[in-house]
Amino acid sequence: MKVVNLSAQPSLFSVYLKEIRSVNIQRDSLRFRRNIERIGELMAFEISRHLKFKEETVQTPLDQALVHDIATPVVLATILRAGLPFHQGFLNMFDHAENAFLSAFRRVTHNSKGEEQLEIVSEYLAAPRLDNKTLLLVDPMLATGMSMEVAYKALLSRGQPQTTHLACVIGTQQAIDFLDRNIPAETTLWCAAIDPVLNDKKYIVPGLGDAGDLCFGEKL
Repeated sequence: MKVVNLSAQPSLFSVYLKEIRSVNIQRDSLRFRRNIERIGELMAFEISRHLKFKEETVQTPLDQALVHDIATPVVLATILRAGLPFHQGFLNMFDHAENAFLSAFRRVTHNSKGEEQLEIVSEYLAAPRLDNKTLLLVDPMLATGMSMEVAYKALLSRGQPQTTHLACVIGTQQAIDFLDRNIPAETTLWCAAIDPVLNDKKYIVPGLGDAGDLCFGEKL
């Protein structure tokens, strides 16, 4: 799996990352959502540079012009609910994309020895056919990688995409290693930042907190 770390060099990604991480700025949920959305917009542009394009001719008021359009239909997929602003950023750019939505939540179970195990459960999927299309699977927080893997494999029930790009705002090396073992090698993972560790609750450190709660308010 190819990994692209977009914070390797300072850019506008760095500015928006600063704001979504800051406990003072992220109190403004409207600004937090918009910054996640803007990161999605920038990342969508970066990914578009690696897609296949086809030449077309269009008629202008004065003459014909040679132009380019995306060659393969795009399906944009995200995991509810934290992924919605990130998804919207991508959709602002890939405005003709088909869309897919999945649920995924963490459930703690216990094995025969009484040890806690983290399980990701998905109970909802709405998606078009994926055969011979470009799949963009976006989720802002890539902590363990398990939710992304569960979502990807659930989407395969709708067909085999021609190309797959995964995208996150903040990921961890642990998640990258996990996906590298469980996702096809030709997949590309795009990260706005990669953080070093997870805490004992499987939250990214330093991270930014719970992206879903910061976007939409705390849940029970």
